[in-house]
Amino acid sequence: MEDLTPRQIVAELDRYIIGQAKAKRAVAVALRNRYRRRHLPDELRDEVIPKNILMIGPTGVGKTEIARRLAKLANAPFVKVEATKFTEVGYVGRDVDSMVRDLVQFAYQMVEAEQVEGVKERAREAAIERVVDLLQPPPQRNEESEITNIFGNLGFPMGARGGSARSSEDEDAHTARERKRVEQVERIRERLREQVRTGVIDDRPVELEVEEGPSVAFMPAFSDSGMEEIGVNLGEMFGNLAPRKRHKRSVPVREAKEILAAEEARKLVDRDQVKRDAVARAEQSGIIFVDEMDKIAGKEGGHGPDVSRGGVQRDILPIIEGSTVVTKYGSVRTDHILFIAAGAFHTNKPSDLIPELQGRLPIRVELDSLGEEEFRRILTEPRNALTKQYTALLGTESVRLEFSADGIAELARTAAEVNERTENIGARRLHTVMERLLEDLSFDAPDEAPPRVTVDAAYVREKLQAISQDQDLSRYIL
Repeated sequence: MEDLTPRQIVAELDRYIIGQAKAKRAVAVALRNRYRRRHLPDELRDEVIPKNILMIGPTGVGKTEIARRLAKLANAPFVKVEATKFTEVGYVGRDVDSMVRDLVQFAYQMVEAEQVEGVKERAREAAIERVVDLLQPPPQRNEESEITNIFGNLGFPMGARGGSARSSEDEDAHTARERKRVEQVERIRERLREQVRTGVIDDRPVELEVEEGPSVAFMPAFSDSGMEEIGVNLGEMFGNLAPRKRHKRSVPVREAKEILAAEEARKLVDRDQVKRDAVARAEQSGIIFVDEMDKIAGKEGGHGPDVSRGGVQRDILPIIEGSTVVTKYGSVRTDHILFIAAGAFHTNKPSDLIPELQGRLPIRVELDSLGEEEFRRILTEPRNALTKQYTALLGTESVRLEFSADGIAELARTAAEVNERTENIGARRLHTVMERLLEDLSFDAPDEAPPRVTVDAAYVREKLQAISQDQDLSRYIL
């Protein structure tokens, strides 16, 4: 979907995100520029670098959702990290290179899933054959007949082996019996093959061997942060050397087909090709969303090393500028990864970032705070609107939930009012308000809820008015 025009990209984002037109335009142009870059001559293509974006706006206004939806549109590897989780190299904490390793890991999973999907039919057929082998093993060759044939072909009578020689008639009769036995087994197997394929015997139990993970004795005694420090997944390395234990399980044929199809798919996938494709996809299409950039901006107030602010900025800078990061899938160049940074910048401003980092985030967009009108639209317009989600959830309990226009307006007004009086957490307030509103109904739905419930303004006031008007109480509940 990278060939979407900027207008089409914005239209797709509008289906899930209300407002924030400036931010949508900025990310739409950034995505389209990737499409344009692919069509440049080779000598110019590497010179065009992404125009990284800095989103400025309070929490809950859609910064992360815009980046996530953009990555989904582009079918691109995407990771979200918080800048506050990083520390300067040499100190305890995550090192900034880990964001690139996370991106490549995600790209590997994407490519692997695509490869598995491509071999799914072959893997399914192979799994069916293995299930048939479990239910009815293939016919075995008769060893006595084989030995008889060998000696006969060499011109020795069977008496030469210490036994009596068989007559030609006996041999023919024996061969016919063997042929009939093999044909009978093959007919049984063919009938079973069709039954397994069509699901007729899906509930029949079958015993198969499944593979366990690597032995604990071979696993390194390091934490995840230790793995990130050195950039090598020792767990995977030792796991590949360790003998894999297998144990028998009795499962229905239905489950056996799934287990064996997954095993066969893993065998059919070219791991080396997946690694190469994952690295290339991360380098050319990857998107890294760095949140809470405002938390690492500004000057340190005390003495000592600048571990979690300026130091982190200095470590992030070469990643955004373009460097090589060693991962377990190979070396990854970060020159063409798109970085989208974000922060509220309430107590400081983007100019508090170090100048070099500011220069690497040339596109700046401000996102607007959300009010009552935006909340009303958020509750109804997006494809994943909360009202639609709760209607579907309670529909599974045979409860028909309906929201009236005045009920939605009252919900939006309540959420906006609570945001103004307490902490403004943007659209996330709608989640807490909706959960509180429908808490009793969700609890009673399986047992004694009415078959139809209409959420109007009166219903909303009944459930929320006492809490929303008590400022101290709303701080803890809403």
